[in-house]
Amino acid sequence: VGQNAAMRELLRQIDMVAPTDATVLILGESGTGKELVARELHKRSRRSGHPVIRVNCASVPRELYESEFFGHVKGAFTGAIHDRAGRFEAADGGTLLLDEVGEIPLELQGKLLRVLQSGELQRVGEDRTRTVDVRIVAATNKRLPELIAAGRFREDLFYRLNVIPIEVPPLRERPDDIAALAEHIVAAAAARLNRPAPRLTQDDLRKLEACSWPGNVRELQNAIERALILSDGERLRFELPLGRQGDETVGSAVSEPTTIPAGQVLTEAEVQELQRRNIESALARCGWKVYGLSGAALLLGLKPTTLIERMRRMGIRRPA
Repeated sequence: VGQNAAMRELLRQIDMVAPTDATVLILGESGTGKELVARELHKRSRRSGHPVIRVNCASVPRELYESEFFGHVKGAFTGAIHDRAGRFEAADGGTLLLDEVGEIPLELQGKLLRVLQSGELQRVGEDRTRTVDVRIVAATNKRLPELIAAGRFREDLFYRLNVIPIEVPPLRERPDDIAALAEHIVAAAAARLNRPAPRLTQDDLRKLEACSWPGNVRELQNAIERALILSDGERLRFELPLGRQGDETVGSAVSEPTTIPAGQVLTEAEVQELQRRNIESALARCGWKVYGLSGAALLLGLKPTTLIERMRRMGIRRPA
């Protein structure tokens, strides 16, 4: 959801890559929607009639990795009471999503690499070689080159996975998509909870756009669903953490006056007027540029979204 340039580029890449069988490595921070990208790649591929199987590599016990991926036969180890197909066989003809691929133990990475190269595997405790036809899509929020440098990830496996890298942008880089995302999440959550969808006000959207959202779309979704559950049915009441809204950021006091004579007390209106003049001075000095290294937001010690919100609230506009 969204029309930001980074999202349009992401969708263009999905359209180009999905019809092929190329291995894809999806990169991005936690909560950006890497699994959604993987499922969209599968949905638009020729394999869409076959299953997409997801393995969370971070949640598999170390001693069960080989069995989880390749399967086992009865009696292969204690507790193996019957034959079991692994995730590769379950995904035969379809797509295998290796989520959090950076968490795979180093000692298993060589075996995984061999299966990716040959399409052949053996179940644990079995001599028979089985052939599988699987498209691999891997996802991670880790920097794999750093893991390679630390000796925790095989370089040859990285190159095998990194055929087509796709990076999912964090939410803070596309704040203009927050309104559309919020409307979509409210409608979906209300339908799931079987209740009318309340209307998002402009004040609601300003609050959401002023947040940095380190947990990305997942965190935004959680905040909206929590507000929907706790609402009175007419409007949402957001309980956003301190230090996350634009007026509560660390740098917000920078635009307040610092030359007030000792003992003098200003009214709220006077403080607001000083803030307004200070923001206008910063904007004028930066040629009314908000973003970037030469922007007014950096000069004031504010996030760009915070500065834009204050400009809206104070009615500050660039002179004609």
